[in-house]
Amino acid sequence: MMSTPHVVVVMGVAGTGKTTIGPLLAAALGVPYAEGDDFHPPANIAKMTAGVPLDDADRRPWLDAIGEWAHGRAGLGGVVSSSALKREYRDRLRAAAPDAVFLHLTGSRELIEQRMAERKGHFMPTALLDSQFATLQPLEGDEAGVAVDVSGTPEEITERAVAALRGLED
Repeated sequence: MMSTPHVVVVMGVAGTGKTTIGPLLAAALGVPYAEGDDFHPPANIAKMTAGVPLDDADRRPWLDAIGEWAHGRAGLGGVVSSSALKREYRDRLRAAAPDAVFLHLTGSRELIEQRMAERKGHFMPTALLDSQFATLQPLEGDEAGVAVDVSGTPEEITERAVAALRGLED
């Protein structure tokens, strides 16, 4: 368990397992989980369902809603999922919740596309994966966070994530 409960933002392109790993990580850390997709306004969901990528203006109210949740969990800890693909999006989240740390779930395009093809009932079509990878700006050295590979089982990924996050404490 980390000494001070952080709010962990589980980030990455669609299909990396944010919605699977987030709750497992929250359980391992003993903190609540919030599903980032639940913070999207209906107009965003309609666009994504139609296969239309969101633009930065679409993402602002969504990021602000996630940031507000993370701010409310400051000092208490929590896990929330958010693609947070661009540095400016992470900066916006950090503006609301300065102590947030990022867990970047990473994997090959082939693995992620395969996982997306297997999942049911999600509104992100695989056609948007190219735009996600094109948009992705990995964590930079001055950003609090860790990158964890998504190969293996959800339990293995969660164990790696917990260990990597503990490493931030050292």
